[in-house]
Amino acid sequence: QVHFVESGGGLVQAGGSLRLSCGVSGSTFSINGMGWYRQAPGKQRKLVATINAGGTTNVADSVKDRFTISRDNAKNTAYLQMNSLKPDDTAVYYCHADFSSGPRYWGQGTQVTVSP
Repeated sequence: QVHFVESGGGLVQAGGSLRLSCGVSGSTFSINGMGWYRQAPGKQRKLVATINAGGTTNVADSVKDRFTISRDNAKNTAYLQMNSLKPDDTAVYYCHADFSSGPRYWGQGTQVTVSP
């Protein structure tokens, strides 16, 4: 049973920072990609940032200069440092893990709210 532990969301004023973390456990298979997508009310879920086991990242253009993704492979944990947050960043942020066995698993999501 794959289990996610997500933390770090919350309410912050525009210009502030938050750090999301996502830890994954419960599988004997290694994790290839990890990262976050986000979904604002009434909108589609969109890529924020992903990182593979080798450290290669893919970051959305809209956050590239403000967000940094990193990963601790030994802990099966990914981190998303979010700086200079904007109200448009308000969304539910969903962590995902892509296992070497194939399936993509999703965490339960964490709310990030940025006030003007």
